[in-house]
Amino acid sequence: MKITIIQVGKTKTAYLKSAETEYLKRLLPYAKIEVITIKPCSSDDSGAAARQIAKKKEAEQIIKLVPRDAFVIALDEQGRQFTSLEFAEVIRKKRDFEGGNIAFITGGSYGLDQEALNISQLKLSFGKFTYPHEIIRTLLLEQVYRAFTIIAGKVYHY
Repeated sequence: MKITIIQVGKTKTAYLKSAETEYLKRLLPYAKIEVITIKPCSSDDSGAAARQIAKKKEAEQIIKLVPRDAFVIALDEQGRQFTSLEFAEVIRKKRDFEGGNIAFITGGSYGLDQEALNISQLKLSFGKFTYPHEIIRTLLLEQVYRAFTIIAGKVYHY
């Protein structure tokens, strides 16, 4: 199984980078993981119109990088919420029956543009809270790892 994670901006916080590295290492037995980081678009203007332009430019880059055969999951606060067991079932079905390639797309500090959301087959929410984009990356990797341990019947989940 191949999982591609396309994210906007590098993780700068040391403890979060360390956590990401740890989960990527833990995922090695379960899937080939590719993390693609694009540079965030910025503007001198902090207004809503400037943020929308930046999100649109980021979406154009993201869309070009999504593998053609991937099931695309966009992280979005308006997305569907799953339990860990339900999320593991999504991963298992994609792995076992539907080609096995998943691409997760995560936005930067402004979120994802509608164009990026439109290419996704699933919008995933990690709850009603708003999280910094650096933290959500670690949460995503942890939940993907948890899903694989659930599928494999490991005790990590319990």
